[in-house]
Amino acid sequence: MTTNLSPRLVAIVDALPLRPGMRVLEIGCGPGAAAREVARRIGTGHVLATDRSARAIAQARSACSEEIAAGLLSLRQVAAEELALEPGEEPFDIAFAVRVGAFDGRHPEAGRRAMPRIAAALKPGGLLYVDDGNPLRAVRLHE
Repeated sequence: MTTNLSPRLVAIVDALPLRPGMRVLEIGCGPGAAAREVARRIGTGHVLATDRSARAIAQARSACSEEIAAGLLSLRQVAAEELALEPGEEPFDIAFAVRVGAFDGRHPEAGRRAMPRIAAALKPGGLLYVDDGNPLRAVRLHE
């Protein structure tokens, strides 16, 4: 059962190709609503929710406390263009971004700098899903 998500976020999460056990990276998680729902849907998988804003991460830490305590979700304050896997961290199956200026045209230079960083955090063939399609557009980052 989906809880406390706007119809738009439900459509976005529904459009993601989620499978149990996946590792999912969210760029620009805000207060964590989509990350929580993704964590619920992937079961034993893991969501890393990132945001450049300390305030957003604090809100997500509070809202996602159960998922964090269960080891299903973690948070990281980092700009997309500075994202890097931590030592020993496994790459992600997919990434997604909702209302992120680096990908919606508001900050195109940040988007250009972020793409190789996101590609490096994904498994080969992993896609970035951006909310400028209907409802999502898949961006292939690996050749």
